[in-house]
Order: sequence, then structure tokens, then C-alpha cells
Amino acid sequence: MFSGLADWVTDVIDRIGYVGVALLVALENVFPPIPSEIVLPFAGFSARDGKATLWGMIIAATIGSIVGALVLYGIAAWIGPDRLDRFLIRYGKWFRLTPADVVKADRWFDRHSDMAVLLCRCVPLVRSLISIPAGFRRMDLKRFLVLTTVGSVVWNTGLILAGYILRRQWHDVEPILGVVQYIVIALILLAIAWYVWSRFLSPKAKARAAASQPDPT
Repeated sequence: MFSGLADWVTDVIDRIGYVGVALLVALENVFPPIPSEIVLPFAGFSARDGKATLWGMIIAATIGSIVGALVLYGIAAWIGPDRLDRFLIRYGKWFRLTPADVVKADRWFDRHSDMAVLLCRCVPLVRSLISIPAGFRRMDLKRFLVLTTVGSVVWNTGLILAGYILRRQWHDVEPILGVVQYIVIALILLAIAWYVWSRFLSPKAKARAAASQPDPT
């Protein structure tokens, strides 16, 4: 499947060049299973092969990153805190989440929003998802765009340059970034495990659950 995806990506870039890169990167930002670790190095290889310019590929990829980030930002901003609160009031008990928990998360994001958006744009997997809390908090759009652009330029330039330098060995970029992805996945799984433990399985969580049950008498 991964090989087939790589063939499809390379075919799109071969056929429509800059537009293909922009479209694929925008799609990757909205739908992360399309990995930029394939799209961007091949864009660099294509530039090295004379089918495009290096700067043209970087600009096209950055435009795609911005468009994809704006899509997720817009969806999250449309949902907004009010709809999220109503959802948590109705279904939050199944996740052991309350509007107060969201308020705490919002306060954390408000304190670190600039650094979070900038750095997460350079981290596999979460680089797209950071647009969601930014949209929920309706982060100043100009600031969001500046930080997203800077982070995306760093990420895109690094991978496109790797493909440009390695040329026909651009596939060699994938194993290196694969290790980084495994580390990120492991950290995400650890975070999920900690959440399940602290919210459902720990003695304190069980005590809170028991206290919240109505008194049968």
C-alpha cells in the first residue's frame, strides 16, 4: 500500500508539477495518512532533475501547507467552544471530560500558543493537528498564519532539500523520518495510556467515579 501511495504521489507531481505539490501537501495537512515524507523529498528530486525549480517547489509546498492548515483551523473555529461545551455536557461523562477540563487546556494553549503552533509544524503527525486547538481558541488569524508559514517553510525546505541532495536516493529519507514518527507515536500512546490510567483506572479516578454515582437511598 505504501509503495502504491508513493507511485501515485510521484505520478501526480510528474504530471502537474507545482500545482500537484501544493494540492498534495494541502491534502496531507487535512488527511495526515498521506505523508509529506513522500511528497516533499520527491518534489526536491523533481527539482534536481530539472522538471521544476527548488524555490518553486518550496513555495508550492508552503502554499499547500497554509491552505490545509486554514481548512482545519476553519472547521475548528466553526465548531467553537459553545458547541464543544454542549457536546461535553451531553457525552463528556463517557470520556471523563468536563467543560472545566477544556478550560484548563484552553488556558495552557493561550499561554503557549505561539510556541506550540511554531514547533508542532515541524513535528510529524501532530504538525497538522495543531491547527485544531488554534481554531477552537480562534487564535488571531494573522499570528496563526505567520507562525504556520514559518514552521512550514522550515519543514518543507528540510525535506525538499533532502530529496534534492539525495536525488535518486530520495527514498533514503523515509527510514530516517520513520524513526522520528515511531518516537512521536510512542509518545502519543504513552499520553493516551496516562490519560486512561488517570481518568479511569487509578484509585483516585475510581473514587471520583464512585462519588459521582447517585445515592441509591
